[in-house]
Amino acid sequence: MTSREFKRRFGRLLHSATALAIPVTFLILFVSLLGIISITYYFAIEEVNSRSQTLKNSMAEQNMASLDNTLSSVLWQAGSSRTLDINDYGGELMIQPTTNSLLINVTDNNGISDTVFNATVGQAVYELSYSETSDTGLFLKGDSRPILNQGGSTMTQLYIRNGQKHVEIVLRYRPITSVVTYKTEDNTTINDIRIYAVNLNSSQNIDSMGEMPLDISCVNVENTVRTYNVSYQAGTLTINASLDGVQGQVSVPISGGVNGAEINLNLVVCDAKIERWIR
Repeated sequence: MTSREFKRRFGRLLHSATALAIPVTFLILFVSLLGIISITYYFAIEEVNSRSQTLKNSMAEQNMASLDNTLSSVLWQAGSSRTLDINDYGGELMIQPTTNSLLINVTDNNGISDTVFNATVGQAVYELSYSETSDTGLFLKGDSRPILNQGGSTMTQLYIRNGQKHVEIVLRYRPITSVVTYKTEDNTTINDIRIYAVNLNSSQNIDSMGEMPLDISCVNVENTVRTYNVSYQAGTLTINASLDGVQGQVSVPISGGVNGAEINLNLVVCDAKIERWIR
């Protein structure tokens, strides 16, 4: 083989290898580009899904806030009613009339010791479609205290918790107290103490997904009075409450006089009802 012929064959081989390398390089670039596009698309879809879920959760919270507002508008007004549409945000609405136990007792550490209420008062729950959240324990309205003294405080407890399977938005009501003191003509001091509670026991048991029209009403308001006569001139009545196992108390000052004092303990219960509205 001459030198010229060798150079000619080597040149052909070189051109052949270069020609083969060009499509392989483009193939590698093409596959890499597809990978980048796929990864970008995946994260874009995840971001869209995340934002969509966040929006649904926010609207579900607004749903439960609307339920609270509607309930609050009929409480303490026997015979009043309103309707409300609970919209579908991918969750499940549960009206639970026989859950959420409430125990109330009173004591003055000087002879008075009574249980004035011991029953379940019900609650409303909206179960979301996901199982975990960093908002567990967040109160959208109210706080964790199971009983309050009246003074600009709300009875509502609207909060987020982890349920057995999914995250839940819970709506329930806690008792609240007030006191008014006055004297009669014979100089007897009257301490008029009121404990207000909301009872949803009359509600329909509902467990449903999708849109739900509700009829919300105040069935009646019942006042039960206990009267105690005490001889001391000043003291404190402690009202203890346990709401679904969470315990707390408030102290009410008792005023007396030379003729002692009379304590009228009023338990005022508003019986409210949530039921499916048949249009």
